Amino acid sequence: MDKEFQPDAIIIGTGLAGLTAAMEITNAGKKVLLIDQETEQNIGGQAFWSFGGLFLINSPQQRIMGIKDSYELARQDWIGTAGFDREEDYWPKQWAEAYLQFAAKEKYEYISKMGIKLMFMVGWAERGDGSADGHGNSVPRFHVSWGTGTGIIKPFVEKAYAAKEKGLLKMQFRHRVTELITENGKVTGVKGDVLKEDDQERGAPTNRQIVSQFAYHAPHIVIASGGIGANHELVRKNWPERLGKAPEKMVCGVPAYVDGKMISIAENVGAHMINRDRMWHYTEGLQNWNPIWPDHGIRILPGPSSLWFDAKGKRLPAPFLPGFDTLGTLKYIQDSGFSYSWFILTQKIIKKEFALSGSEQNPDITNKDYALFLKRIFGKKAPGPVEAFKEHGKDFIVSDTLEDLVSKMNMLSGDHLLDYEYIKLQIEARDRELDNSFSKDTQVNYIRSTRKYLGDKLGRVAVPHKILDPGNGPLIAVRLNILTRKTLGGIKTNLNGQVLKEDNTILEGLYAAGEVSGFGGGGMHGYRALEGTFLGGCIFSGMKAGKYIAALK
Repeated sequence: MDKEFQPDAIIIGTGLAGLTAAMEITNAGKKVLLIDQETEQNIGGQAFWSFGGLFLINSPQQRIMGIKDSYELARQDWIGTAGFDREEDYWPKQWAEAYLQFAAKEKYEYISKMGIKLMFMVGWAERGDGSADGHGNSVPRFHVSWGTGTGIIKPFVEKAYAAKEKGLLKMQFRHRVTELITENGKVTGVKGDVLKEDDQERGAPTNRQIVSQFAYHAPHIVIASGGIGANHELVRKNWPERLGKAPEKMVCGVPAYVDGKMISIAENVGAHMINRDRMWHYTEGLQNWNPIWPDHGIRILPGPSSLWFDAKGKRLPAPFLPGFDTLGTLKYIQDSGFSYSWFILTQKIIKKEFALSGSEQNPDITNKDYALFLKRIFGKKAPGPVEAFKEHGKDFIVSDTLEDLVSKMNMLSGDHLLDYEYIKLQIEARDRELDNSFSKDTQVNYIRSTRKYLGDKLGRVAVPHKILDPGNGPLIAVRLNILTRKTLGGIKTNLNGQVLKEDNTILEGLYAAGEVSGFGGGGMHGYRALEGTFLGGCIFSGMKAGKYIAALK
């Protein structure tokens, strides 16, 4: 690095949180050194691959869709979802309160000034456990960026390169931090390995060949290195008993570089990591038929109509319905003794209700293709990537008869646990509930209720119909795997993003932002998340740390 460039701050990680912090610091005319173990091709980090969902409260899009939301309602949902119950939740609760205020007030203006545009239809994620004051979103709050995750990171990446042109920012890729430098109890710099250059495509694993070492100093060091989702050994080590036995097999929702190694490096100098056992993994994971990183998994973003069965063929009870209670369903599945489950559905359901998480799985939204998006809503088939998974995906089975479908499900699993007559009995019982406009089946009633929301009626929830009616076929079965994704615990920080020690004193010179900080404070989501809060958490925590450093004299 040019010896004349003396950074005011060093930021470890070029993902969304790091880029936001860098923007805030360079906006104040201060200098930033951005370092990352990956190649420049991977700038933007994990957010690039996301669906681009943002949690907002009482947004213009909500009001247009007739949704009545408020800070009070959102806080009720957040607190009921988080379940804060530990002494160490003091700072996570402070962050949660601050984030809710941000999401209800300045967040919309903040992202709009960045040029981020949102789709008019607001999605309804994590619909909850069925109680008003418990887990889940009472109203739709999932705002998808027009451009998915690529549209979210684009303006932040552009800001970074603009600051670079002004001489305010330098980027050092293939620089892996292995140690934080301290002097008299204060963090003053970073040490590590320079890795050999690599030309792999974005997201693909890169080499770890060391070519030299580095050491850089600055008065402020920001860790924005992400979570542990690709480190399955660490995921299993931290797996809580309350979620059942840790899965023996999982698919991976994040690239291999999401390894969590900066957490222990920070702990070595006194940073306090809290809530290690709080994590967010999905139950609707697919093995990617066209993988980019190891064990590459894709999550189905399901509407509410698919019938969900455990590995033994028992229909899951409410509230463990598609799109309702992620961690509750995860525990239910793990308690079954098997780490997979099944959807059974029809072509009508897959066409209307299946979306796949990820920028690369949504070319219409990612590429801002209005014609292709309208085809998604009004076309006769499911979106192209969904149809491709149906054709090529290892976890998909299509058949015209239930008996043949169940036989193929048994062959795919290899466990031969499914009894055709038992599954038929359950589906026939559900189908009979559609003979009247009223029902005692919770899922049937909810499908009818949710279609009163225009966004669900237009593009998310199929007209209720009988699964076994041949006119609604063919029948489709999908094997669902556990998919690793987010770390909800993290390095404890105050509201300035300053890292705290176990005794709650400040570890001078060190900050944390994004997933490595549990998106703020060491876990602002508590035990569960409301979705759309991860990208926003990266922006908010990066903004808070960046603004604090920028204001220092």
